Amino acid sequence: MSACLLGQKVRYDGNDKYSRVIGEELTKYCQLLAVCPEVEIGLGVPREKIQLTQVGTTIRVLKEKEPKEDVSEALITFAKKFINQNSISGIVLQDKSPSCGVGNTKLFSEEGREIGVDSGLFAKTMMTRFPNIIVAQESQLQKKSDIISFVTRLN
Repeated sequence: MSACLLGQKVRYDGNDKYSRVIGEELTKYCQLLAVCPEVEIGLGVPREKIQLTQVGTTIRVLKEKEPKEDVSEALITFAKKFINQNSISGIVLQDKSPSCGVGNTKLFSEEGREIGVDSGLFAKTMMTRFPNIIVAQESQLQKKSDIISFVTRLN
């Protein structure tokens, strides 16, 4: 589960995105493992923003400011390591994140123009390696009934 949703102050701005309904309800049914891929690859808190960027035909994760350091390989390597070291039935991820968003993260051109949306690189790597993994975004788990539906899909 994205660590920021559990109240950990790991976001780029030093804040969290605590979700009471997710944190309190999901712990009744699941063992939660908090993860922040951006912190895990050493980006720190607070940190420079990163963004999905179309580079030729490839989507990369670059720091926003010059020099636009590419952290894509670090995110992919961490995702693979995370998958191999943990037994995971499902994942709950933060919407719109360049590492964790699922189909709703802004995608930019190399010139910095917004050109669409895609999935964050950690999320995309997880879903590619385990196509049957149950994935939910924070925005999909707003009520207790949403949590129950998610947990039912895990079994």
